[in-house]
Formats: sequence, C-alpha cells, structure tokens
Amino acid sequence: MTDYSILSLAKNALNGQVGWAPAWRKPDPKPAYDVVIVGGGGHGLATAHYLAKHHGITNVAVLEKNLIGSGNVGRNTTLVRSNYMLDRTLPFYEHSLKLWEGLSHDLNYNVMFSSRGIINLAHSPGQLDVFRRRANSMLLNGVKAEILGTDQIAEKVPALDVSNAARFPILGGLYQARGGTARHDAVAWGFARSADRRGVDIIEQCEVTGFLKKDGRVVGVSTSRGEIRAKKTAIVVAGSSSHVLQQAGLNNLPIESHVLQAFVSEGLKPVLDVAITFGAGHLYVSQSDKGGLVFGGDLDGYNSYAQRGNLPIAEDVATMLLAMFPAFAKVRMLRSWGGVMDMSMDGQPIIDTGPVPGLYINCGWCYEGFKATPASGYTFAWTIANDAPHELNAPFTLSRFQTGYVLDEKGRGPFPGHH
Repeated sequence: MTDYSILSLAKNALNGQVGWAPAWRKPDPKPAYDVVIVGGGGHGLATAHYLAKHHGITNVAVLEKNLIGSGNVGRNTTLVRSNYMLDRTLPFYEHSLKLWEGLSHDLNYNVMFSSRGIINLAHSPGQLDVFRRRANSMLLNGVKAEILGTDQIAEKVPALDVSNAARFPILGGLYQARGGTARHDAVAWGFARSADRRGVDIIEQCEVTGFLKKDGRVVGVSTSRGEIRAKKTAIVVAGSSSHVLQQAGLNNLPIESHVLQAFVSEGLKPVLDVAITFGAGHLYVSQSDKGGLVFGGDLDGYNSYAQRGNLPIAEDVATMLLAMFPAFAKVRMLRSWGGVMDMSMDGQPIIDTGPVPGLYINCGWCYEGFKATPASGYTFAWTIANDAPHELNAPFTLSRFQTGYVLDEKGRGPFPGHH
C-alpha cells in the first residue's frame, strides 16, 4: 500500500484521483488466527496496530458487527487530555497523550490532533482548591499544569462570560496546554489502515454469537460468518461488554451500559480555540475545524443499548452552554448522536487477562474511552502478547472489585452514573 505523502497527493491530483487504493482490505475470515479481537472500534483497532507493530503478531482478525467507525469511536466529543490526579491513573493517560502527539506520523494518517489546550472552570473557592490539588499532583508526576486566574481565562476565551453578573461566576481554572482534540473518525480509519497494511484482517459485518471452549478454555468464537478459532480471544466492545461476555459465562461484570449523547451546532467563525469544561455542572465544549460547537454532558440516566438519547439532556447541556456563553443563544443545533457507555463501578477501566483462560477483556471506560484510545491499545496489546499486564495497566484489574482496591479518581463511590 502506498504511503500518504505530498508526492502521492500531487500524483493523484494530476490523474483525477483514481490511483488511491482502499484504506483497508475486505477479507473473508480465515478458519483460525493467533489472536481474534472482538470489536472494531478505536480500542480494538489500536490493539491490532500495536500487536503487529511492537510484538510482531500479525495473524490477527478484528471482528466488527457493523462497519468501522459506526460505534463509540465515531460518536464522541473528541477531547484528549491527561489532567488526572491519582498516581495510578495519571501515568496511563499521560502516556496516551504522548502517543496522541505522534500518532499521525506513526499511522501515516492525519488524525487531526490539535493541542489547543483545555480549561476546567472553577466556580467556588472549594472547587478551585480541588483543582490546585490536581495541578500539584500533575506537576509531581512530571505533567505540566497551570492554575489560571479570571483575567487570564478572559484573555484566552473572550466569548466567555467572566463577569460578576454571570449565573456562576468564574474564580479561576485548571489549564493543560497540551490537551486538545482529535478527529474521531480519522482515528478509526488511521488505526484500521495501519493494522491492515501490517497483515491484520479487518472483518466487518461479522457479529459474535458465542464462544468456543475446550477443557474450560476459550478457543475461538462463533460468528454470523462461521466459527473462527483463536489461540487468544480479546473482547473490547465498550457498552456491549456485558452482553457479549455473558456468552462466555461472565454474568456479573461490575459495569453498566448507559447512553451518552453528544451534540454539534451549525458552523461558526472561529470563536473558541480551547476546550472548556463547566465546573458548576457537567458540560464540555470545543469548536471543530469545520466551525461547529461540539459539546456533551451527563448520561441520559437509564440503562440502554440504544445509540440515541432523549431531549431532557439536550435541554440540560444547552442551558449550561448558555450559562457560560450567552452569545451562543441564537446558534442552531445541527445534530446529535448517542454512544453506549460501559460504566464501571469506580470510573476506571478494566484491562486484564481472563478470568477464563484464553480470554482477555478491555472494558469499563466510562467517559474516558476516546482520550485513552492509543494507551488502551498499547497496553492491551502488551497484555495479550505477554499474558501479563504492562505496568501502566497493572492497576486496572478485574479483581480489584473483589478486593476493594478500587481506583476512584472522582471519589464518587460505586455509582456508575456519577462517574
């Protein structure tokens, strides 16, 4: 497959754009593979990429029941950051951010990563103190962070209402300059193309309907396109994790599936060149390269496997957006979509072997899935290849929910909706 470059771009510009090959093949499944990855989202494709690139494991199939990019990887608000506090979570997301910074070069595909910065607004002295603690924790872990005052925030975000008359006056904020956004569908396509050109089979419209077992070990999967044997079977299907893993006999995973909506407005001239989170409620907003305001907030508040939400959340996020930016009152909503979130009981993921031999699981991402895509794939590939966790995902075991050694970044307790 030809590399994308200025020369290939010029060549195809002169021949009517007829020389471009498909980004990935459309193979039929083989009877057996070394590794079968169930789930063709960002995390599954990233896992395949890193298995091939770093571990030389190329006899791999990625099974996707729909089309590449049709799940959560194409249904999110594109934010990328590593402004976490706990010593066991911050290094993971910082590693992910470092991978993001070189990802376009690594994949030979422009994922449109933009280090535009992200500001978490504080609306009370107590909240500002919490952000100072988080900033100090980041600095102690070698991750740059700043606390901004109101005047500094006003300078960076002129459209923001920082007056004392604001419904929720702004006292300051936590700023991570390296945070930003990436193009969600480009991430899926880039990882898919890179995995394919390294020999991985990406098999779309192939739904897993059961697991093949021998002597208590998972040895493959039954699918809508026949049985596929595998030495190792990896499950990374986001909000469908409980449903899929029940077929392998795992009936009590500590996760719930919820709908999370995202929204985009009509295109505007450049007005917001950083990402903003609202401290008095749950809202995050940035402006896309096409000009649309991309924003989201709370879960819809009920368990569901539907990729759609309800109007109360639309009203809720719009109200919070206008509390920060009254000038956006006449901006029209262009579209919304929903993703199915796998919410864990402590707000952090599970990347682990087992508990059934031959099975590997990656789930429970809550709101953190997109930003973690590269590190998730990197560490899951390591775990599959070595039958042991990488040091970065070693805390993300399934057994922590049995021992009580949980990773509660937000201190919200065992309530998935609160995370």
